[in-house]
Amino acid sequence: MTKLTAAITAVGGYVPKFIMTNKMLESMVDTNDEWITSRTGIKERRVLKDEEGKGTSYMAIKAAQDLIDKRGIDPGEIDLIIVATATPDSLVASTAAFVASEIGATNAFGYDLLAACSSFLFGMSTASSFVQSGIYKKVLLIGADKMSSIIDYTDRTTCIIFGDGAGAVLFEPNMEGLGLQDQYLRADGNGRKYLGMDAGGSLMPATEETVKNRKHFIYQDGKSVFKFAVSNMADVAAKIMERNQLTGDEVSWLVPHQANKRIIDATANRMDLDHSKVMMNIHRYGNTTSATLPLLLHDYEEQLKKGDNLVFAAFGGGFTWGSIYLKWAYNK
Repeated sequence: MTKLTAAITAVGGYVPKFIMTNKMLESMVDTNDEWITSRTGIKERRVLKDEEGKGTSYMAIKAAQDLIDKRGIDPGEIDLIIVATATPDSLVASTAAFVASEIGATNAFGYDLLAACSSFLFGMSTASSFVQSGIYKKVLLIGADKMSSIIDYTDRTTCIIFGDGAGAVLFEPNMEGLGLQDQYLRADGNGRKYLGMDAGGSLMPATEETVKNRKHFIYQDGKSVFKFAVSNMADVAAKIMERNQLTGDEVSWLVPHQANKRIIDATANRMDLDHSKVMMNIHRYGNTTSATLPLLLHDYEEQLKKGDNLVFAAFGGGFTWGSIYLKWAYNK
């Protein structure tokens, strides 16, 4: 009997028009293009600036519509929408529910999933489980973040890194053995002291003082985060390969979270993977948090072939991290 798996069958993406270059940041904080490029690999990032008054949902809707148009599906066929995000439109009303209404997914339920930069990776596990259960046929997973909404553009440790964007994938049943094969997901709550945002939650509700003291922006201890990310992202990627008896030659693509080029290079080296097999767009978009992985699929879709072995790896604040092994299900 053939086992039912959950496969990605369509991809969509969206990035804002406004491009913030390293040169622009030179006039905002004490930094320069050479310093940013050599340490992160980032040359520019997109910012949702021209579309004033728009939040994460705006980009999520754009990415979803791109996928729907390319695939030619009726939004009414979608059963579930998951929006993986660290920057929901609001903390009460689900961004996913609003996206569902706006794209015409009248038969879908939806909710948000928050696991920092690992949100989309964890969302892949969740979406595929719903499909593999046999209950739902079409699950739309969107990774979207308006990081500019929580960035302090006077803090050079964070403002040089992050950008805005959104990507979407559709998970559907597969009977050919393609789709999600294995997953290894981890978390360590002690990590939030190194990367997080102090105010805005139940622990520190918004007050005049929290706003005045700039507590509603993200912060990070760069050296500690880098150290944890390098070791953990490389470890889980290597582990998923070992568990599935994959060699570097057998991996078609590494799909790594776009946080820092040095972290990505270290992960590829640990996997004994030729760097021509590493998906990379950090130079164009920076770290779009939940959107990095689907935007990579969007940018590289033309190069993907049915049966390709993809290894996803991510690391996020909190800390959260993990790796997923997936077989690509279609030719473009």
